[in-house]
Order: sequence, then C-alpha cells, then structure tokens
Amino acid sequence: MAWAILIVAGLLEVVWAYLMKQSAGFTRFWPSIGTLGFMIASFGLLAVSMRVLPLGTAYVVWTGIGAVGAFVVGTLVLHEPVSAARVLAAALIVAGLVLMKVTSPH
Repeated sequence: MAWAILIVAGLLEVVWAYLMKQSAGFTRFWPSIGTLGFMIASFGLLAVSMRVLPLGTAYVVWTGIGAVGAFVVGTLVLHEPVSAARVLAAALIVAGLVLMKVTSPH
C-alpha cells in the first residue's frame, strides 16, 4: 500500500508543477491555489508512505516520478523541445526508479 501511496504522491507532484507553471509566478489566483493544494496533498502522501518505506527510497522515487512526469507534461502539453539527450536522461531516471523499487526492502 505504501508504494501505491507514493506513486500517487509523485503524480500529484507533476500536477502541482504544471499548475505552478500555469500560475505565471503565482500571479494567477486559481493556478496558485491549485499549486498549493496539490503540494500539500503530495507532501502529505509522501509522509504517509515514509511510515513504511525508507527515506532514501521514498524521496528518490517521489522526486523521480515528479521529474519524469514534469518532462512528459512539458513536452506533450506545453510543447517544450524534445531531444534524444533529454529522452535518454528521462529514461535513465526511470531506470533508477525501477532499480530503487526492486532493491527496496519493502
């Protein structure tokens, strides 16, 4: 269950990162409120997952999901540039996440 909670926390990190971009530096009200709300939810779920999972594993997986998810949203939704090097970097992050999962004691 801790892994499912951690994955949701990571996905919520992607949402708040996107909303932060939409807030235009916290100058737009609703995206700013959404950013803060999803941040709180994401941090809260991360904390819950850390009751079971080791700090290093939980934090790395959470940030990795957020990083790769933000990259995907940036390229697909915001039409940010894609290059082979950026895709390789994201793939290496995913490989690291998988390695963290399979070597985790929980």
